[in-house]
Amino acid sequence: MRDFERRLLDSVDTQILDILQREVQISNAELARRVNLSPPATHTRIKRLESEGFIDKQVAILNHEKLGFDLLCYVFMSTNIHQAKELEALENTLKTMTEILECHCLTGEYDYLLKVVIRDRKELNSFIRKLNRLGISRIQTNLSLREVKYSTVLPISVDEQ
Repeated sequence: MRDFERRLLDSVDTQILDILQREVQISNAELARRVNLSPPATHTRIKRLESEGFIDKQVAILNHEKLGFDLLCYVFMSTNIHQAKELEALENTLKTMTEILECHCLTGEYDYLLKVVIRDRKELNSFIRKLNRLGISRIQTNLSLREVKYSTVLPISVDEQ
C-alpha cells in the first residue's frame, strides 16, 4: 500500500482487512466481536473498504490439482512488438486466455511472465502453439515440480508491522 493510502486506514480497518483476507467466510457478527465494533458499524466499514478499492473481490480459491490441472507452468515471453496499439492488442488477447492465471509485464530479459495452469503435456503444447501465433519471439516454459509456499495473505497485520 502506498503511504497516502495507508494513512486512510485506522487500526480497526487494518484488523478487518487482515481477518477478512484470512477468513472470508467469517460472519459479520463474529468479525464485529473480534474488532470490538457493533455489527452495523463493521458492515459500514467493510462497504467503505470495498468502495475505496482496498477490497478488490472475495473469491473461493480452488485446488487446481484436484480439478485435473496437473501442470502449473511459468512461461517467460519476449515479443518484437513495440507499437502501443499492438502491445495493447497482445495484452487483451492474453487476458482472454483462460489457461493464464496471472500475466505480468517485466523489466529485464523477458517482456512477460505468465502463470499458467494446464491439464497435461498435450494441452501445454497446444497452449504454446497459440502463443506462437501472437507474434512472440521467444518463449521459455518452466514447470513447477511442487508448491513450497502459496499465499494470498498480504502482511498488513498490526502485529506484523
